[in-house]
Order: sequence, then C-alpha cells, then structure tokens
Amino acid sequence: MPGKRTVYFDCFSGISGDMFLGALVDLGVELKGIRKGLASLGIKGYKITSRRVKRNGIDGTKVDVVMDRSSKKHYHHSRSYTDIKKIIESSTLPEQVKLDSIEIFLRIGKAEAKVHRTTLNKIHFHEVGAVDSIVDIVGGALGMSLLNADRVYSSALNTGEGMVKCAHGTFPVPAPATLRLLHGIPCYSNGTKKELTTPTGAALIGYYAEEFRSLPNMVITDAGYGAGGHRLKDVPNLLRVMLGEMKDTPETRPIKIIECNIDDMNPEFYDHVMSELFRAGAADVFFTPTYMKKNRPGTLLSVLVPEECFDSAAQIVLAETSTFGIRHYEVNRTVLDREEKAVKTSFGKVRVKLGSVEGQILRISPEYEDCRKIALRKKIPLQDIYEEALRLAKDLG
Repeated sequence: MPGKRTVYFDCFSGISGDMFLGALVDLGVELKGIRKGLASLGIKGYKITSRRVKRNGIDGTKVDVVMDRSSKKHYHHSRSYTDIKKIIESSTLPEQVKLDSIEIFLRIGKAEAKVHRTTLNKIHFHEVGAVDSIVDIVGGALGMSLLNADRVYSSALNTGEGMVKCAHGTFPVPAPATLRLLHGIPCYSNGTKKELTTPTGAALIGYYAEEFRSLPNMVITDAGYGAGGHRLKDVPNLLRVMLGEMKDTPETRPIKIIECNIDDMNPEFYDHVMSELFRAGAADVFFTPTYMKKNRPGTLLSVLVPEECFDSAAQIVLAETSTFGIRHYEVNRTVLDREEKAVKTSFGKVRVKLGSVEGQILRISPEYEDCRKIALRKKIPLQDIYEEALRLAKDLG
C-alpha cells in the first residue's frame, strides 16, 4: 500500500510569500501552470519570473513579480478584502484554489482588523494589496493544489527580530499583524535583525500546515529551496520544502506526565479533578493506590498531557488537590490511528472506536456510555449490546 504524499516545510530562515512560491517551483511545480492560473485573475501590467540564485552556497529558486514601467504607479495601491475576493471569485481558477486563496486573505484581514481595532470591511490592504502579494497567495494556493499533498507539516518559524518599515510606520518584528497570524504557532528567533516571517508567509503556512513539529517519519523523495530577498550572514535565506511518503504506522510522539502523591484529600474530590483535567486536554488521568511515609495509604495521581496543555493541567492539579507540588517529565507515546464510526445494532445506534495501522483495523472498542444508556433505557444486559456492536464493527474492516 503506497504511503501518504507528505510535504514538510523547514522554516529555518522564516517564511514569506515569494519564498513559499519559490520553494514549490524549485520542488518541481511548473511555473507555466501557475502563470496560466494567475492570468485568469485579470490583473494586468506584470509578469512573474523565476531564476536560480545562491544563498550561502545553497542553490534555490527566486520568484519575482516584475511590474511594467507604466503600471508601477498603481503597484502599491490598497485594496479591500471585498475587492480581492471579487477578483478571485471572478477568475477561472479551480474552486478549491479560490476557496483556499480567499480564506488566506481572510486570515490576514481579520488579523489587520484586530490590530487596528476595526472591522474587516474597513480594512484596506497595503503591502498585501500589492500585485506581488496577490500573486504570492493565489500562486501559492495554486501550487499547493498542483502538488496534491495528502499531509502538510511545518517546523517552528524563525521570525527574526529588530524593526521593519510598513505602510503604517516602523514596527517591531514580528509586525503586529504577523504576530496575530502567528497565534498558536511555535516560533523563535535566531537573532537575525531582519523580518524573516512576513504576514503573507505566516498566513500561508498557518492555513496549510496541519501540525508544527519536527520532521516526521517519512521517506523523502525530493526537496526544493525558495529564496528570499535578504542576503543574510548567519543563515541561508531559504525556505526548504521536502516531499516524501509517510506510512500509516503507529507513530511515537512525546507527551508529558504530571504526578503527585496525595494522602490527605477527600476521595470524593477525585472525580471532579479528573473531569477538570480531561476538560483541559489531558490524554489520560488515573489514580494508583500507594503507601506513603509512616505507612499511610495514599493515592498517586498521574496525568498524561500534550505539551501545549501542560500549564493548564499543572494549574488544575495545584489548585484542585491538596498537593504542595508536582513532578513532571517527558515520555514517548505510540498510538494507533484512531477513527470513530457508528453501527446500528438491533438495540440502537452505538459508536465504536477503530484503531488501525496502514488501513488495517487492529482494535475495535464500542463506546461504553452508548451501550450503558441503551442498557438502562431498555433494561437489557449491557454485555449483549456491547457484543453485538463489536460483531457489527468487525464487518467495517
């Protein structure tokens, strides 16, 4: 069985719209096909070119939008979100490319509106309203469509630091709108005094990447490098994109464990603590009987929690239990691919959880609460419902 076609963006020098498009072209997406799609936007007075460049000894592709001399006076005029949306909707681009492009512009518009404390309808794009940014976003969406990836991942983003000049003045890096677009995305700066991640780049990768993480377990088949305009000393100003196959195998991922020993808390409170931890994003919560100092019976509370939920879970343990402190450490967790489906038993509908590897179902688990509710309502043995749901679920494989 072939693996999933997977794309990984390595943003060691940040990401911008032209770098995104250049990386796709360098990977093998035909610029001719992108030009053809962009022509349907009806925007005149420019041409899109590509050239090979070197950045700190590494070859990459630099994509440029070159304006006709007569069109330069209109180059940076502002456009509203509605203007841009109409341009895209009126084109003959594939429907998915239209939807993707509009959604990316919407992200930028909402970020600008939030920063300027106004509404989307009152926002007029300046840098992003320029022709090159429309080309970068729509061209990037078209390039991703032509690449036809099943999965898209990205590294953390190098933002750079210092100050940058924008239409509204000079701002700290990341610029306010960029910072808004980076919410929920892992970022860092290597100390380079430049704007390495732009609003367009942040909007593109924020839309396409389903997860920001280290390079996944994939067989790499090709790679491309998109060049930025800056010439940097510390790091090649390139965006690297890798193409490969990723098998649907159990994947090992890091997860945090929070623990504490309790011997002086009302046991009735444990249920509340567990519920709050699950609500905060814990993957699992369990209690283990133990003996503590002076042979007092106690309870070991263990919480498995993703890194992004760690702070919330730790606060709940400290606030809702009688412990004076917690210990925490990182472990690896390997899980099957999970899917939920419903089967129609003779007693009623029951959800079942399916665990699989490469499409082969290895585990089937009927939802206990569904079976329990039916058993109570119809006054029949819970085991009868569970076994029928299990039998029917096996046919799904």
